[in-house]
Amino acid sequence: MTAPAHSATAIAADIAAGRRSAADIIEDALERLSTITRWNAVTRIYADRARQRAAMIDAARAAGRHPGPLAGVPFAAKDLYDVAGHITRAGSASTDANPPADRDADAIAAMEAAGAILVASTTMDELAYGFAGDNARDGAALNPRGLVLDGVERATGGSSSGSAALVGAGIVPIALGSDTNGSIRVPAALCGVTGLKPTYGRLSRGGVFGFVTSLDHVGPLATTVADAALAYDALQGPSDRDPVQARRRSQPVAENLAHAPIPRAKRLAGHFADPLDPDVADALEAACSALGADDSAELTLAAAARGAAFIITNAEGGALHLPALIDRPEAFGALVRDRLRAGALLPAVWVARAHKLRRLMAGELARLMAATDILLAPATPCPAFTIGTEHQTVAGRELALRLDIGLFTQPLTMAGVPIAVVSATGARSGLPVGIQIIGRPFREDQVLAAALALERQGFHIAPQMPPARHDRA
Repeated sequence: MTAPAHSATAIAADIAAGRRSAADIIEDALERLSTITRWNAVTRIYADRARQRAAMIDAARAAGRHPGPLAGVPFAAKDLYDVAGHITRAGSASTDANPPADRDADAIAAMEAAGAILVASTTMDELAYGFAGDNARDGAALNPRGLVLDGVERATGGSSSGSAALVGAGIVPIALGSDTNGSIRVPAALCGVTGLKPTYGRLSRGGVFGFVTSLDHVGPLATTVADAALAYDALQGPSDRDPVQARRRSQPVAENLAHAPIPRAKRLAGHFADPLDPDVADALEAACSALGADDSAELTLAAAARGAAFIITNAEGGALHLPALIDRPEAFGALVRDRLRAGALLPAVWVARAHKLRRLMAGELARLMAATDILLAPATPCPAFTIGTEHQTVAGRELALRLDIGLFTQPLTMAGVPIAVVSATGARSGLPVGIQIIGRPFREDQVLAAALALERQGFHIAPQMPPARHDRA
């Protein structure tokens, strides 16, 4: 098997120039997908659909038409994005009786309008309720970085687990995920890929299986910052299928990204300074040095905001799934079922107070950002952990990993601001560690400009396909 060009940018350029065909690119991706059953990363492969799309791209180019900025680029989507003709599983047996989708999710349609080609749906934590990347039905997704390093089966992070695994292994250069409390950012960090959680309401969630409507975001995981920018540009655009989508014009960022000025930066202190694994601490220092983030700022409401995020997540998730919880409780995994039941019983006053705290958190962050363009923070307290590990001591503090791997992502979700993650390899562990780049609302351009500046300073890990012994046909 020949390795494909790593990035979406390179693939699209090669196809536009006639150096490669979309058909060849897609066959390579499909061949790789066929070998990784053991990873628990994929729920469905769209071979016929992908081949038909590739033929259309190649025919368009042969006829002299520009096939799009993502021409021939294979991509995957978390299995909560509707794909026409298929049941959207959302990682749960509770969806088995749902009817097949009658149309693609807005995000999939937008990617394909730009020339990209859907090849697979990917695994996820059940109903997007989890940070670990495991699933009672599908099993735990395997992190390709751990398999390459020493063969140890480590967590991908979640809940966009399969999407991060496919990008980290170089099977696709772009995969769609979702982020409620960190579900793009945590797996991006643990799998060593670029992740982008856009501003709340920036991109349409039409045709996406919801979890917590007041916190849900959609966005890409990608091989490079430029790839993430291309995907973000493609995903912009109005829709009447998402009532909370902001009515704003598209603001493309990819074309001018390479020449964008480096934004002013500060680091987040307080809640975001401890506990840090030494590799994470070193990466944060390197990122701050690279961007001149000599000063720090503190979000005093961060810990409280995290607690409020738990309440909102629990309550909205419980309310959404209450009918199924009553009628078919056995269709849920035990952990998710118990969480949702508890959420359905939360007092309304708790939820109201949590939303009030959310507004206060957004206001505090806005005041901090009046004096800077971006803020830097760790994405996770530690690198990827061995699957099945429930607790780990980091910098003298015992963490409950299923919850605390999202210690630094969850509070920031409450503000709804754009956040990117880039990663570097830890000198001690040999595993990826991620940095969050936090921006002002609707300033994805500055977030991605800072991400690119860090990528140029070594915050990039090339995709790596694990040896064949870790595959199972």
